[in-house]
Amino acid sequence: MNSFRRLLPSATSLIVFEAAGRHENFTRAAEELGLSQAAVSYAVRALEEQLGVPLFHRVHRAVELTEAGERFHADVSAGLARIEKSAEDIRAKGREVNVTLAASTAFASMWMLPRLAKLREDLPDIDLRIQTSVRDLDLDEEPIPLGIRGGDPAQWPRYHAALLAPEVIRAVASPSFIEANGLPENPADLTRYRLIDLEEPVRRACDWPEWFRSAGLTYQPRGKRLAINDYVLVVQAVLSGEGIGLGWDHLIAPQIRSGALVPVGNHVLETGYAFYVVWPRARDLKASARRVRDWLIAEGERARLAVD
Repeated sequence: MNSFRRLLPSATSLIVFEAAGRHENFTRAAEELGLSQAAVSYAVRALEEQLGVPLFHRVHRAVELTEAGERFHADVSAGLARIEKSAEDIRAKGREVNVTLAASTAFASMWMLPRLAKLREDLPDIDLRIQTSVRDLDLDEEPIPLGIRGGDPAQWPRYHAALLAPEVIRAVASPSFIEANGLPENPADLTRYRLIDLEEPVRRACDWPEWFRSAGLTYQPRGKRLAINDYVLVVQAVLSGEGIGLGWDHLIAPQIRSGALVPVGNHVLETGYAFYVVWPRARDLKASARRVRDWLIAEGERARLAVD
């Protein structure tokens, strides 16, 4: 490296030489680089003196590369192009941005995680951070641009909201449970089976009494109950054959497609609510957050079309 420094006066001289050789005109090179014509001429002359050969033929109001100048210009141009590309790659890597998404554990683990590989493929420069909580975070108070909420957007006047999935709920069980206990013939028959209750601590969530009411029935529990306050664990318990649970279609669709979960009966509750990606009205989204928002909306639409 020391010999390189002795051989060439500076990197600036190479940049000036490249522009001058490309234009074969010192004035246009000066205009491109924001220098004076005299500064370009001086830099080229200093480079020629350092190398010990003329790089340009100077003719009236014009310059032409010498044979040595043409060879050197080709190498310098290629080298600078490689350096520029490397610098742009590093800069692009440095511009990778973090976007935080607030969501429930159930949405994060059952809807978002299976799609992370596609997110990385579609938005490779974005580092998504998922922040889970037992309650819907106040995005106005938190430095979080995006959130997932279930319910009615009319109840969130401080937020924009875009649809991800309607709330559709059905009873589900594992094949092993059905094999061991039989398949209920109708909603009323379900009460003879062990039903797994979701005891959601904060968020609004449909429960068995609401589901039975939508079928015109009154829920009267029989036998021992299994109550869990985390929906992911509810689904794990159902998959393990511990009983029948309520399944939110947008979360359990992959398990139903694979046969790991089986719908029990034909009754389906469409609550009229839905799940949305939300963002505060009080501040503008950064471009990176807008891209994640748009990606979520597109994925939600794709999932709805797959069901239809």
